[in-house]
Order: sequence, then C-alpha cells, then structure tokens
Amino acid sequence: ELTQCGGKWQQRVSRSKVKAADLFSGTGRASADSDGELSDDDPIEDPDFQPNFADDSDESFPLDEAEDTLDPSSSLVPKKDTRRIWKHEDIEEFQVPDASFETPDALQSPFQYFKMLFTDEMIDHIAYHTNLYSAQELGDTIKTSPKEIEDFLAILLFMGVFNFPSLEDYWHHESRFSVIADIMPKKRFQLFRRFIHFSDNQQHKGWQSPSIYCVLPSKFICEEEQMLPLGAKVVTTLCQTITQPRLSVVFCDNYFTSFKLVQHLDTSLGVKCIGTVRPNRTGGATLMTDKELMKRGRRAFDYRSAEGVIAVKWFDNKCVNLLSNASGIMPLSTVKHWSKESKAKVMIPCPSLIPAYNEHMGGIDLSDMLVHLYKTPAKSTRWYLPLFGYMLDLSIANSWLVYKRECGQLNQKPITLKRFRLAVAPSQPQPDVRYDCFGHWPLHFDKRGRCNYCPKGVSRWKCQKCNVFLCLNASQECFAVYHQKI
Repeated sequence: ELTQCGGKWQQRVSRSKVKAADLFSGTGRASADSDGELSDDDPIEDPDFQPNFADDSDESFPLDEAEDTLDPSSSLVPKKDTRRIWKHEDIEEFQVPDASFETPDALQSPFQYFKMLFTDEMIDHIAYHTNLYSAQELGDTIKTSPKEIEDFLAILLFMGVFNFPSLEDYWHHESRFSVIADIMPKKRFQLFRRFIHFSDNQQHKGWQSPSIYCVLPSKFICEEEQMLPLGAKVVTTLCQTITQPRLSVVFCDNYFTSFKLVQHLDTSLGVKCIGTVRPNRTGGATLMTDKELMKRGRRAFDYRSAEGVIAVKWFDNKCVNLLSNASGIMPLSTVKHWSKESKAKVMIPCPSLIPAYNEHMGGIDLSDMLVHLYKTPAKSTRWYLPLFGYMLDLSIANSWLVYKRECGQLNQKPITLKRFRLAVAPSQPQPDVRYDCFGHWPLHFDKRGRCNYCPKGVSRWKCQKCNVFLCLNASQECFAVYHQKI
C-alpha cells in the first residue's frame, strides 16, 4: 500500500507531512478539552488493529502477538516462548534540565537567521537537481544557479505576503507588481515552477513511488529501523538532528507512538519519549478495558510497566492511552477540568505524565498558526511542491522565533513576522549598498532583463554589486541615476 500511486498514497503522504511536525508538539490534549487526535477510535484505517480485552490479572504477553508483525527471516523476531512481563509498578521520573541559551553579542539580520535553517548547501542541492531534472526532460539544462534559486525563493516569500488571484497577475501590465516582476521574468518563473527538483529520478527506476526512498534512504537506515513502520522511521530520522539527545524528551501523538518506537529511541539515540498511543500498539500492556475503567468514574486511571516503559490509560471525557519512559504516575499532579456542578474550572488529580504531555504538545498550534499567516502558494498535483512550500514557511517561522528569543535576551523590540519575512527576501539591494558609490560596475549579458529603475525599459547591462538590470545607453542613463541618492 505504501508504494502505490494514486489517491490513497497521496492521502498518506499528506498526513505524514503534516503530522511530522507533531514530534515535538502536537494538537492533542490529554484532558477534558481533548480533540479527535487523542481518541483511540482514529478514523484512519489500521489493518493491524486487534482489540485488547485482556484481564487485569494477566501479567505477561507473548511478543509474537504484539501489534506490529516482524519479518520472520529477520534476526529481530523474538522467540515464541519469550514473554514481556507487565507489572503494576511505576517508573522512575526522568529529570530534564531547564533550557538555557547563551546571550548573543548582537542581533543578526533576518536573512542570517533564515540561513541557519535553510542553508547554502540546501540551495546548492536544489540548483543541481533542478538542472539535472531539466536536462533529463528537455535534453538540456535550464542553466540555473544558486543565486537564481534565491531569487525564486524571494518571489515565493513575497507572494506569501501579497496575495494576487493568480500568479500571472504579478506580471500583467494592468496589475504589475514591481517588487516581484522586477526580480524575474514570468516565463523564467514558470520554468522554475515546472522543473524545480530535489532528487535524481533515475536512481529510483522501478519504484512506483520514489518519494519514500528520497525522504528515508534505506542505505542510511540500520536493520532495526527498517523493521519500524513509516511513521516511526520519520520520528527516528528527525530525532537524529537533536544535539543533546540524552537530555531530551520527544512528544508524539497516536499516529506515531508505539512500544517499539519508545524503546528504539532510547536504545539507539538515548532520547526519551511520551505520547498517546492506539490500543494495538502498547506492546500488549494488560490494562483495564475502557468499559471497566469508565465504571470507576472520571479521573480514574490504570497502568502497567515493562522494560522501563509505562503504559497508562486515563479516563476524563474519554479513555486515553499513553506510553512513556520519561514520566510515570508519581508524583500525582493536577489539571484543570470544567465542573458542571460548580460551573467553573477546578483542579483534579492525575498521573504526572498527563500535564507533561499537555504542556509540551501545544507548540504545533503555534507553528500551524505562524505558517498559515503568510503561506507560500504551492498548489500542485506534484505532492512534493506543497511539501517544499511548507518547509520554506516553517523555516521562516522557526527562524523568526529564534530571532524573537534573542531580542528578548538583548531587551530589544522584535519586528513582526511579516516584516521579518519581507526582510529575508534577498531580491532588492539595501539602501546602504545601493548608494555607497563603491564597486558598482556594469556587466554585459547576452539575455536582456527589465530595467529596475524605469518601468518600460529593458537592458543587457547589470550592476555587478546590486545585481539588477539598468538601462545604459545614449537615451537612457538609468544606471547612473539609480545609484544617486536624491
């Protein structure tokens, strides 16, 4: 199913793309205000689902009956007589040190913050594979460069702020928007939209869907990771970028969490994990059934632990299953709950991992809000273009958050996200560069470009330092006028 093309595959990729952001903070809440993400009755089909109606008296579960079936030929498949022993015991709480950041000497430019996340290596990679793909399709490359890729990104950033009904309107003579139209001709921009690429298609011949190979190349994945489901592989790949894994805790929703994932992150990377989980992925934890727990009333919970991982079922508005190797039951904490009797929010006791999950799973709400405020127009039947647009917007949002944090450390007022996004676009020379009267040499090009000073002029001359076309002839001297401060 994962290698099929068509509507079903597209839906899975889209969900994986959106949910990948939930690794560190998700939309779910393990409380009275919880939404559908925390429900065990997830609407997505799960062919491996097997309801667990085990009685509380069971203290072990055969590993061969666990939720995810392994390849019988793999050395990772346990023996049939091996049993996972579940005990009614708590686990030791993992102490996470408070985050600390060094105070910078001075603020950097928005463009420098953006380049921390969207690096020059990534831009060089896009330029190379765009040329390669165009050569494979046309027989000749479109001869792009990293600088032209940056111009293309600048246009996308501007389009996210200034929305026009169609892309052609930015260049049309009746609605021409010079901030975008002066960066690149319309036909050149459309050429980029057609051939922008991120991998070599010829390396994936015989694959119905090479995208998985591009995102998760199997040659970099160990045998144990290959046995994990796709969502767990995404989690593992992203967790490899954590600089201090043994001091970190990852929070996941029930689309990703499984007993094998929690154990694998700890053993391979040293990363702890807390997440909501579907009943068939708890590793066979012998928890009470939903009906039995609901009979005890709201705020009741049951738990079992095995191999350093605790499985908890908590009932508030509905039953929620969680797995954790970072926080357990004690010390009991509290969460706010709406009381119909008193018609006010009251504090109720709960296991300690519940408020820990709720506290750290709210960042995706902020991330989604920031990304959708100024969204790059990237609608396409090619699924990787919306994904690329999302990565660009997410890089802007995250770099702005880093900039905002350093502004707070230096007691300076930060600019808004919109101003930050516009400042990142490196298309127009800054005033201090344009009028510095140094190093502005005219360069002649074979192809003409629209003059950056007069609206109707075209020229083959370009300022070497400002990187803009300017008229330079007997009747039009835009090159000289452009660099003179009036």
